[in-house]
Amino acid sequence: MDTFKALRTYTDGSNVSQRFEQLTLNDIDDGDVVIRTAYSGVNYKDAMAAHGIGRNVRPDPPCVGGVDMSGVVESSEDSRFKPGDPVIVTNHALGVDHDGGYSEIVRVPGDWVVPLPDGLNLCEAMVLGSAGLCAALAVERLEQNGMSPGNGRIAVTGATGGVGSIAIDILAKRGYVVTAITGKTEQSDYLRALGASDILSRAELPQQRRFLGDTLWAGAIDNLGGETLVWLTKAMQPHSAVALCGLAESAQIPATVMPFILRAVDYLGINISSAMDMPLRRHIWERLATDLKPKYMNNVARMTPFDELPAVFDSLIESNLTGRIVVEIGN
Repeated sequence: MDTFKALRTYTDGSNVSQRFEQLTLNDIDDGDVVIRTAYSGVNYKDAMAAHGIGRNVRPDPPCVGGVDMSGVVESSEDSRFKPGDPVIVTNHALGVDHDGGYSEIVRVPGDWVVPLPDGLNLCEAMVLGSAGLCAALAVERLEQNGMSPGNGRIAVTGATGGVGSIAIDILAKRGYVVTAITGKTEQSDYLRALGASDILSRAELPQQRRFLGDTLWAGAIDNLGGETLVWLTKAMQPHSAVALCGLAESAQIPATVMPFILRAVDYLGINISSAMDMPLRRHIWERLATDLKPKYMNNVARMTPFDELPAVFDSLIESNLTGRIVVEIGN
């Protein structure tokens, strides 16, 4: 039986290790569709799993990590897919409770598989990955809530990360004036190249009154949570909304209800897990290939060979990277 290369995560109590191994189909989890991987991506969740932070990968049996992948169908027991089809798989249990994308071969249920839409290639799909899916869904939900370029400035927190970078690119392309809020002001040139009009240092956010601040933002995409989200909420215009995409600062929101009562601010939860149904998932991928396709994916992408993947996890945990890490796994 043919073997293929995969990066497996071993968990023994609090000790987590990873190593490359040669596996066969008998060694990985079942599924209807076998895919030869072209590219994968690196999300903060993947880096946390590699460092044993939180419960991000099953402990037993050892799991192949990687919550995103793109590739070409090798074989399929699902009539919706045939050999040669280019496809994308993101989220669900991939790389968490099911062997994931850090492998030359992936096998998954057909219900997890999205056909690669016209307008994207397999590499672009992983420049986007879960981060692009999250950013695009946030933009769609904000616009459904009434956000438009004429309403005023839009804020994006966690701006140098994958979701933040792609969100800035999409929003600027659609005509929004975007303020990037970041703890990495040394990356201002990078953020302006994506379309940010202004850079605001997270360490130097202006002081606000106790319950409400100045009305600065007509909409926002937040990747941080915590005190930054509280500050942002107090500065929202009446009848605006914040799309909640992450908790890199904190899962806690020590907030006042005043902005919700006096300014009718909305929170929009953005969920791209298995709870995101397939029609919506395919719809957002179609938009990422058309009207929501970012202009500057080459600026966002950081390409890395498969063999060098373990070192990337360390850099991501240490916040030394910007944009999206794309792993070159196959041809």
